[in-house]
Amino acid sequence: MVYGRGLLCLRSLAALGAACARRGLGPALLGILLHHTDLRKSVTVKQGAMKIELLPALTDNYMYLLIDEDTQEAAIVDPVQPQKVVETVKKHGVKLTTVLTTHHHWDHAGGNEKLVKLEPGLKVYGGDDRIGALTHKVTHLSTLQVGSLNIKCLSTPCHTSGHICYFVSKPGGSEPPAVFTGDTLFVAGCGKFFEGTADEMYKALIQVLGRLPPETRVYCGHEYTINNLKFARHVEPNNTAIQEKLAWAKEKYANGEPTVPSTLAEEFTYNPFMRVREKSVQQHAGEVDPVTTMRAIRREKDQFKVPRD
Repeated sequence: MVYGRGLLCLRSLAALGAACARRGLGPALLGILLHHTDLRKSVTVKQGAMKIELLPALTDNYMYLLIDEDTQEAAIVDPVQPQKVVETVKKHGVKLTTVLTTHHHWDHAGGNEKLVKLEPGLKVYGGDDRIGALTHKVTHLSTLQVGSLNIKCLSTPCHTSGHICYFVSKPGGSEPPAVFTGDTLFVAGCGKFFEGTADEMYKALIQVLGRLPPETRVYCGHEYTINNLKFARHVEPNNTAIQEKLAWAKEKYANGEPTVPSTLAEEFTYNPFMRVREKSVQQHAGEVDPVTTMRAIRREKDQFKVPRD
């Protein structure tokens, strides 16, 4: 890992990258950002017939290669670094057929056009016409297949108006399902409300994602876990689940390892945005309604100065 000034530099670059992504300036920064990815390790998670390789990208993004072990067919989630995707596909010896795009921001969708040139014939799914190389526009509860895996599209507008999460399950399988949440749900956090409202994020987190099976593994778009947990600790200083998760996340980060995936059951124990119905979170916000609590803590998080501890 990078420590001291190097770590501060990395965080500054991450912030710069995010700002440029929002303004469509990402490609100019790509060369600056790519070599920082090597500080973070790729990890493969096996869930029965489903195999998921976590591919670090840019400074703090994740791409995910989703493989159906039964058919060796694969999908890639948010392929911002297309060459890395192609190399990983070759390493696994699988057939890439599908691109699952969570939303149109450059650091998630910006690699689509190049990837379809490198791998002609790909089906590119997403919920927003602003997504590059889109071939299949989806809506809430649209379904598709990758090999023997079922994928259900979940509309979660707020961070962007066309944001889609992808819920993946194996019919008859005993392993937990997976959900790819982009910038809607992070480990211990949620995305900024760029194009939506607190009511929309409440519906996305509590009524859509929150009603998935509790054991569902959550694969989010960024490695924001430590800073999210520091804010969660600020909201609920007596919550031991937050304290334990933060200590664990610091250890993982120090080893260059991902803090992803979490599970939905876990998120309800330490994620303040999933806990807006809890009295402790409402009292911190000075509110009594979950939606107004969501609005208040998101505003507070947007201004939060992350402590260095």
